[in-house]
Amino acid sequence: MQTLLVGLDAACFPVLRPLFEDGALPHLESLFDDGATGRLESQIPPWTASAWPSLYTGTNPGKHGVFDFLRFDGYDWDIVNATDVRQRTLWEYADAAGLTSVVVNAPVTSPPPDIDGAVVPGYLAAEDPDCHPDGILDDVREAVGDYRVYARRETDETAGDDRFEDYLELARMRGAAFRYLADRFGPEFGFVQFQKTDAVFHDYPGDHGKVRRIYRAVDEQIGAILDECDPDTVVVASDHGMGEYDGYEFRVNEFLREAGVVETTTGGQGVPSWFQIKDERLTGGAEQGASGHPVLERLAATAATVGLTYQRGKAVLERLGLAEFVGRHVPVGAVFAASDAVDFSASRAYLRSPSELGVRLNVEGRDPDGVVARDEYDRVREEVISLLSSATTPTGTPVFEEVVPREKYIDGPYAQEAVDVLAVPTDFQHGLSALVGEQFGEPEPWNHKRHGVIALAGEGVDSGADLSGAHLFDVASTVLATLDVAPAAVMDGDPLAAVDAPDERSYPDYEAAAQAATEDADVAERLSDLGYLE
Repeated sequence: MQTLLVGLDAACFPVLRPLFEDGALPHLESLFDDGATGRLESQIPPWTASAWPSLYTGTNPGKHGVFDFLRFDGYDWDIVNATDVRQRTLWEYADAAGLTSVVVNAPVTSPPPDIDGAVVPGYLAAEDPDCHPDGILDDVREAVGDYRVYARRETDETAGDDRFEDYLELARMRGAAFRYLADRFGPEFGFVQFQKTDAVFHDYPGDHGKVRRIYRAVDEQIGAILDECDPDTVVVASDHGMGEYDGYEFRVNEFLREAGVVETTTGGQGVPSWFQIKDERLTGGAEQGASGHPVLERLAATAATVGLTYQRGKAVLERLGLAEFVGRHVPVGAVFAASDAVDFSASRAYLRSPSELGVRLNVEGRDPDGVVARDEYDRVREEVISLLSSATTPTGTPVFEEVVPREKYIDGPYAQEAVDVLAVPTDFQHGLSALVGEQFGEPEPWNHKRHGVIALAGEGVDSGADLSGAHLFDVASTVLATLDVAPAAVMDGDPLAAVDAPDERSYPDYEAAAQAATEDADVAERLSDLGYLE
């Protein structure tokens, strides 16, 4: 194998260094000690579903088209999939250069492209995704003793240690599947991604023992891959960092409602709540309507206004043994009949999804029921920027370190699909919420930070190179350089100083596949468990 790319979701030096000092991760530590390393600045927004496509295309979201876990069509939503990634991926560049690739568990890769090699999709795919070539998933399962995209008890918070053992098993599956496919296809390029290095912080916040065990399991698999595949060059990269949040959950829509920008209504439409998803799961899609239990309806409505997200609420109800009862007796129609939600069509601007990290204007001629005239766009956007810039926490400190037009971070042919204003929380100590009700709440205790890691080791790598200033967008062109493939002129990053790179070139226009719907309720529930859907 010429180049191996190892993806560690959310890996960062504050997490890795204590584990290196303890000798817990000998294989990763060796790569970092022997190679060129540095912090890797992520994009805005630094969230998984958008950041990984940026890493493996080398472009910002305005060029590849994925801004969030959700894709919006007007005021309607769907979960993103590979048809939303509208730029060439690393494995498609490799294919065009006559190289074979094996890609295992990369997020947002379902349905996979037709390339020389194999692709087994990862995060946001269905549990039994289409893989390339056809039938390869059955071969993998026969060879390695089962293979899953998600844990068997992924959404069962009552499973305790059994659920965590499933997470460890996923690491083994990733490594075993990659080694089997690498042996079968003999690729020049390999990419294996490990997702639970992120999820362990969301699912078990503050449990350093479980973090250590997840990373040790991943390190063991990396060691086995290095032994069996013997890559000339290894690149380790993450999509963002991870850390504690000691600030607040800031409910942007409530703030904008008080300023007269957001309108709300009972029966309004917003980003799907945990109530909607658990209804579909527990009632089997039964017709929604009044529950006949007014006390439960009031409780559910109150929960929505004070920020009882799926992740928080489901855990509480399951501990009390009430999740199924509430799911069967409080359908979503009753909840929204009793609680305020953002009225997209009547609002001038709104936060539609927290992980977009910004506010979308409701523009006439662009959005289905736009109320902001095009000649008022700049004025209204500056008003929203000024309002959010003035937001302070209950202790009087700024909520945001930066509130800017999207063009500062997002440009390209798909930029119009993004938010119009980006709002970056101060030091990433605060979380955002799309809920209305109380203006501040408690944030998730651990969440994403701006800086991940990058390490390059092996043949052709200058281990003493200075990687300060390395950016997420630089990874794709750097990996291509290790394959002796020219970076693309469309890329927003540059090859890092640790490698010699061919001159960039212009490639033919990318012919993206037609966008297709993602019809998998299980994926929505998994996103909810991680707090990405409220």
